[in-house]
Amino acid sequence: MDSAALEEMLDASFDHAVVHHGYTSYMRDYEVIVYATADPRTGLEPVHLRYLFKHCVEARCESTVPPETWRVSLDDRLIDYETGVDLDGYVWGVKWHCLYPGAKVLPESEAARRWAEALGIDFHDVRIETNAHRVTLLFSELEVTEVPTGYAPFITD
Repeated sequence: MDSAALEEMLDASFDHAVVHHGYTSYMRDYEVIVYATADPRTGLEPVHLRYLFKHCVEARCESTVPPETWRVSLDDRLIDYETGVDLDGYVWGVKWHCLYPGAKVLPESEAARRWAEALGIDFHDVRIETNAHRVTLLFSELEVTEVPTGYAPFITD
């Protein structure tokens, strides 16, 4: 997968809502579930898209919520929208993060070169930033597919 194609796929996710991210149930690939919407005047229906980062050998997630906001956001009532909406603090219970400033391909890292050499396939570094998380992934391929509403990646057969 070349960087230009990867960048184009990531650009399509800009400013939509991340509703889930994490390793798949089989623990090899990392997925980001995006709720993509358009202006209602376009007539396009909202969709859930699965960004599957295949052969993900490294995933790092860190909070972008500042410490002073964290300090006032520790109350467990904030993890549920109904009980947290009128409280001071970050309401975790909205259950989505805005994909802003967005996702971008990073310059090739030493780790990407090492993995590519060891496995004989290309590896890429990507940073995904939302209003609450910064996720950095090292992977080989990206696959984007539509998933049904209610898709639950954490449930296994």
